[in-house]
Amino acid sequence: MNQKMSFRFNEQKSIQLAAMFLKLRGGEMKHLKLIKLMYLADREALKRWGHPITGDRYVSMKHGPVLSNVLNLIKGERRPGDAREQWADFIEESEPHTVKLIREPATGALSEAEEELAGEIFKEHGRKNRWELVDMTHDLPEYREPDEDHRQWPIRYLDLLRAVGKSEKEASDICAYVRGVNSAKSLLSTRE
Repeated sequence: MNQKMSFRFNEQKSIQLAAMFLKLRGGEMKHLKLIKLMYLADREALKRWGHPITGDRYVSMKHGPVLSNVLNLIKGERRPGDAREQWADFIEESEPHTVKLIREPATGALSEAEEELAGEIFKEHGRKNRWELVDMTHDLPEYREPDEDHRQWPIRYLDLLRAVGKSEKEASDICAYVRGVNSAKSLLSTRE
């Protein structure tokens, strides 16, 4: 059975999650630290609920796991066809490798449970510097060190679900469910 599956990236939730972490940190932080906090929040959401907050695609890079769409947004790469609020309307680079919250986004995309989880992640890891978080995420079982031939390795959701303690059956069931939801959404969007 093919276990390849993905969630749909939710830029609104990503903006709100990033804004929440930035506010808790005083409005500004190194983008590497922000990405690590967001990854840890998504990872814990997968463990608790079987789905992430952001729906991003994860990759192992030199400094640990990365949310690839969020990294692209931080770099200023716009997402085509998205007419809603954009990352750059709320978060911008304030100096090299540092981002700041320039305007608070509307609330409501994150559930109360997701906001509470983000608060827990910040309470546990928010005082760590970016390099401590890099070291910590290098020790996660789903992380794979890049080599000379590969700048990054994809982190498959199935592997991540296993790493957070889901049984083989639970992980397979979650993957099958998400593939079914994505197929249904694709069918519905072609009919509109």
